[in-house]
Amino acid sequence: MRFEGKVAIITGAGRGIGKAIAERLASEGADVVICDIDEEAAERTAEEIKNKYSVKAIAIRADVANGEEVNSMVEETIKNFARIDFLINNAGITRDSLLLRMSEEEWEKVISVDLKSVFLCTKAVVRHMMRQRFGRVVNISSVIGLRGNVGQANYSAAKAGIIGFTKSIARELAGRNITVNAVAPGYIQTEMTERLPQEVKEEMLKQVPLGRPGQPEDVAGVVAFLCSDDASYITGEIIRVDGGMAM
Repeated sequence: MRFEGKVAIITGAGRGIGKAIAERLASEGADVVICDIDEEAAERTAEEIKNKYSVKAIAIRADVANGEEVNSMVEETIKNFARIDFLINNAGITRDSLLLRMSEEEWEKVISVDLKSVFLCTKAVVRHMMRQRFGRVVNISSVIGLRGNVGQANYSAAKAGIIGFTKSIARELAGRNITVNAVAPGYIQTEMTERLPQEVKEEMLKQVPLGRPGQPEDVAGVVAFLCSDDASYITGEIIRVDGGMAM
């Protein structure tokens, strides 16, 4: 129970990778805030975690691309728990299209939800971490932010932006005992990837030396490590969880 007494905010935690991260942190004693734009999914996940792990878990519906809603989420967390130890910026969407077909709206939506949200949430949370002189921020990027991908210029730009943001903020906050790292998943089996055409999934698998898709729990384990005391001397790092896809 190495996270007993700690409080974690996980964005996009109603399902998929975010849910797996919330469950992993809760399984080690952390109280969790399940943030998601899908209120029903957030409430369902929070209830499951409370029943399974006997920790405190609350659901907060928030659009993390909206500054006012982000600030309200953080205020609600402080009201309930009086502290924030871990922030996991996981929320993200895709709007795939080739460049010449991509609309300005598709570009701006992905940049807003996937990148702007990381700025908004981190800025709102680290004020409290700085007072505590302790904090762990883990941003979920992607191997697509490292290597690019056809039809995903918006997503790739956002995820690459997260990497630059991570390194810059890690330097800013290191003196306050706050670490900032990123995890870059590859082909992870989630509801989102399961909706891809079979031929696309097969092509992606060909690029994975380990020959299988990852599971959300694979990402959650690395996030838990980065939140732990074992990673107290690691900051500004980008860890790929991709089966060798981008090596």
